[in-house]
Amino acid sequence: MTSHRIDALSPGVFSLDGRDIEFGPGDTIMQAVTRAGGYIPHLCWMEGFHPHGSCRLCTVKVNGRMGAACTVLASTGQIVESDTEELRTLRRTLLQMLFVEGNHFCPSCEKSGNCRLQATAYEAGMTGPHFEEFYPQRKVDASHPDLLLDLNRCILCELCVRASHDLDGKDVFAVSGHGIDAHLVVNSPSGLLGDSALLATDHAAKVCPVGALLPKRQGFAVPIGKRKFDLKPISASSPFDEAPQ
Repeated sequence: MTSHRIDALSPGVFSLDGRDIEFGPGDTIMQAVTRAGGYIPHLCWMEGFHPHGSCRLCTVKVNGRMGAACTVLASTGQIVESDTEELRTLRRTLLQMLFVEGNHFCPSCEKSGNCRLQATAYEAGMTGPHFEEFYPQRKVDASHPDLLLDLNRCILCELCVRASHDLDGKDVFAVSGHGIDAHLVVNSPSGLLGDSALLATDHAAKVCPVGALLPKRQGFAVPIGKRKFDLKPISASSPFDEAPQ
């Protein structure tokens, strides 16, 4: 943890695994911990986006009750637990469920080494899927000249949905269906990415934490050993590097 103070008007301090964390007005637990240089696992949260609370990987205990660190507001005197065996086990189970629900074949995925799902699983000590794989058969959309959409890898974090709406002002993406039938849809006359307003330079094209939305002609450009999470684990990587500029 760093020793940076927020400002003189900081409303208070809470405890994370025995460490004091200062927070600013309106901060969630995740925002305050991240600013202090700490790490709570997450996939659907990114600095600069409104919280979503869907992946639940950031589940912590706040005064003995479970809550998502990305949605629970920080308040003075909170006792927050994150690095406990109970929560580590819960997160490994959530990760295993995400892996078996889609088709995540890391060795052949262009995102390998730069994938937050893969890196988070490594950090959590996940050694196998544990559950039986679904092996769903989902659409791969290669209609866009610069981008590839592979729904087999989508984890429904909705970062692309929020980026397209909040930052790009285009609403290219949305989620349709419920439960196991929930899936990402593209807003275009044909339903294909190539007919949408999405550009490779859009924020929505850059925020996918897995290999669902990728730029074309760039796969495997960085050799094994030099990829982002080869160089340092996800817990030591700054989330501010991925925040929209």
